[in-house]
Amino acid sequence: MPAPKKNPEPKPEASLTSPITILDGLGPKTARSFMKLGVFLLEDIFFLLPRRYEDRRYPKPLSDLVPGETACTIARVSDIDSYPGRTEAEIADDSGSAHIIWYTDKIARFVRKGMKLAVYGQLNDKRIDAVFMHPEFEIISPSRGTSLIGRIFPVYPGTADLSQRVIKKFVDLALDKYSVQCLKEFLPQRVLKKYGMMSLHDAVLQIHRPKDELTFIKARNRLAFDEFYLLQSGIIMRRNSHVGDTHAQILKPGGKFDAFMGSLPFELTEAQRVAGYEILADLEKPDPMNRLLQGDVGSGKTLVAVIAMLAAADSGAQAAFMAPTEILAQQHYIKLVKYLEPLGLRVALLTGSLKARERKKLLMDIFCGNVDIVIGTHAIFSQDVDFMNLALVIVDEQHRFGVLQRGALISKGKYPHVLAMTATPIPRTLIMSVYGDLEVSVLNELPAGRKRIQTISLRPQQFRKIPKMIREHAARHEQVYWVCPLIDEGERDLASVNDTCAKLRDILPELKIAVLHGRMPVNEKSAVMNEFSAGNIDILVATVVIEVGVDVPNASLIVIEDAGQFGLAQLHQLRGRVGRGKAQSTCVLLENQDITPDGKARLEAMVRTSDGFELAEQDLQQRGAGEICGTRQHGVTDFRVADLVRDEKILTLARDEARELMTDDPELKNEPEMKKEILHRLGRVLELAATS
Repeated sequence: MPAPKKNPEPKPEASLTSPITILDGLGPKTARSFMKLGVFLLEDIFFLLPRRYEDRRYPKPLSDLVPGETACTIARVSDIDSYPGRTEAEIADDSGSAHIIWYTDKIARFVRKGMKLAVYGQLNDKRIDAVFMHPEFEIISPSRGTSLIGRIFPVYPGTADLSQRVIKKFVDLALDKYSVQCLKEFLPQRVLKKYGMMSLHDAVLQIHRPKDELTFIKARNRLAFDEFYLLQSGIIMRRNSHVGDTHAQILKPGGKFDAFMGSLPFELTEAQRVAGYEILADLEKPDPMNRLLQGDVGSGKTLVAVIAMLAAADSGAQAAFMAPTEILAQQHYIKLVKYLEPLGLRVALLTGSLKARERKKLLMDIFCGNVDIVIGTHAIFSQDVDFMNLALVIVDEQHRFGVLQRGALISKGKYPHVLAMTATPIPRTLIMSVYGDLEVSVLNELPAGRKRIQTISLRPQQFRKIPKMIREHAARHEQVYWVCPLIDEGERDLASVNDTCAKLRDILPELKIAVLHGRMPVNEKSAVMNEFSAGNIDILVATVVIEVGVDVPNASLIVIEDAGQFGLAQLHQLRGRVGRGKAQSTCVLLENQDITPDGKARLEAMVRTSDGFELAEQDLQQRGAGEICGTRQHGVTDFRVADLVRDEKILTLARDEARELMTDDPELKNEPEMKKEILHRLGRVLELAATS
C-alpha cells in the first residue's frame, strides 16, 4: 500500500521583515549582491527607490532623433551583420533610418531582418547618420506590444554584479506579490483626509511605476511626510520615556571647578559662559542630560567640556571622552592632562593600539575608580571596559559615530549624562529633524585675540606663488599644512600625498617635510604629529586625517590642493587647522584644471565667508544631510525620500502633526499601527547601524 502523500509545509506569511530570499528565484548569490545596496528585507526592496527616471512615453520617429540625446523609437530591421565581439544593424521607419552597434556578436542569433524593434539608447554626438551605441531593445511580436518604452522607467542604484534588469525583476515581483499584504496603512485617517494623501501602498507603487509627473509628486510627498512624521513621533516618544527618570546622578561643581576657573589666564567668551551654564544646570537635574554642543571651528568646545568633567569629578564620578580617531584622542589627552592633572585628577588614554599589559592595568584602574577621566576612541566601549561610576559621557564629533556605538558607551553607566559635540555646524532644519531629542548649545564666537583667517583661491597656473608664501612663513618660524585628496597616484588626475611630498622636497630642499595619512601605522602617525607639534617639521603633507581636532598653534598656512574635490564643511574644517595662534593665518585653495562648476562655487563661498553656519546651510543644499553629518553608513539621517532643503515645509507640517498626535495620545493607544511602525523604524535604524 503506497504511503500517504505529505502535505507541503505552508509558506510563512510575508511581512516587511521577511528576508528578500522569500522572492521566487532570488538565491543566496543574488541576495549578497542586493545586500551591497542595503537591501536585506522585503521592506528594503519596497524602498529601494530609483535614483532617476527615464521618460520613455513618447517614441520619436527616426527623422526627429537629435545626435547626443538619449531617445526611444520603434522601427524595423532593414539589415543586420555580426562580427567577432560586435553586431551592427540598420533600422528604418517611414521617416528615415539609423544605425545600431551592439558590443556583442550574439544579437544576430535572435534578431532577424524584417523584425520590428523597440529601441532605447544613447545616440552618438557626431554630425553624421544617427547611430545608437549599444542600446536596450525589445522585439515586438504581433501577439504582444513592448514593455521597453511607452512609460516612465525607473533607474535604480546598482552594483557591478547586479544589473538594472535583475533589480527591476525582483522589485516588480515584490510589488506584484507582496505589496498589498505588507504595506499596511499606519497614518491616522484624520491626517490622510486633511492633506488629501494617497495610501501608503499606492505611494510606493507610484514611486516605482509613476503614471505621470503629478502622481509621482503626490507619491513622493506622501513618503517624505511619512519619514518626517515617524521620526518626529519617535523622538517625542523617546523623550517621553525619559520623563520622570530619576536614575541620573546629580553632578555639582565644587573645589576643583573653582580652582580651574580661577587659574585660567583668559576670559571665557560670552557663548562659552552661556553654554557652560546650560550644561551645569542640566547636570544638577535628576533627568539625564542629552545636549548637543555645536561650535564653529576654534570656538573652544573642549574648554566647555572640561567644565562638565570637573562637575563630575567634584561629585566623585567618572567621565568618558570619546573621539573618532587616535590622533584626535591623543590631542585631547595632551590638552586635558595639562588642564586637569594639576588639580589632582587622574586622566587616562584608552585606544586600540595599547599593548596588552598596559591595557590590562588601565582597565583595572578604570574599574576600581583610580581614573577620573577616560579619553579614547571606540576602544572605550569594548566589552571588557567597565567603569566604577560613569556619570558623564562626552562624544566629540558625534556625527562620526553610529547609533549603537554611542549607545554602547552610554550603557556602561547608569543613565549617565550625555554631551555630544560637533565642530560641523548643523543647519536648523537638520537639528529640527534628526536631533530633535537633544537640547542644543551654540558657540558662535571665537576666543579673544584670534584673527580672521585670510582665504584665497588660486588657479593651477598661479602655483608659483605658493613656494614664496611658504618661505615667508618658514622665515617667521611658522609651520605649514599641505592637504591632498589621495595617498598614491590613482586613475583620477588628483594630487597624491607621496607625489606632492616629492615635488615639494625638490622645490624647497631647505625645509623639513613629512607625510601623514590614514594608512600609516598608529605609532608612525603619532610620531609625525608629535614632531610637527614640537616645531621640528616645517611642512606636513597630509590627507584629511588632519581634518578634525588637530591643534598646532604655530601652524599659520594651509594649502588645500584640488580643493574643489572637497565639500564645504570639510574645507571649513581643514581651514580651521590654522588660525589657532597669534599670527595672521592664510588658507590657500588650489584649484584643479578640471574643476566642476559646483567645486568652483564651493571655493567662492569659502573665500566670501568664514561663517561656518552659513557654509553649513550651503553645504546642505549642495550635498544633503547624510553626507554633511557623515551618517550615510549609520542610517541615522539617511532619509530614503525626504530632502531636508526642498522639503522644509513638509517637515514643519509633519512635526506639528506628530506633536498634536503625541499630545492627545502619548501612548498611541488609539493608533496601534502607528506605534508599531514607529518602533519598527527606530529598531531598523539600530539594526542598520550594527551592520556598518
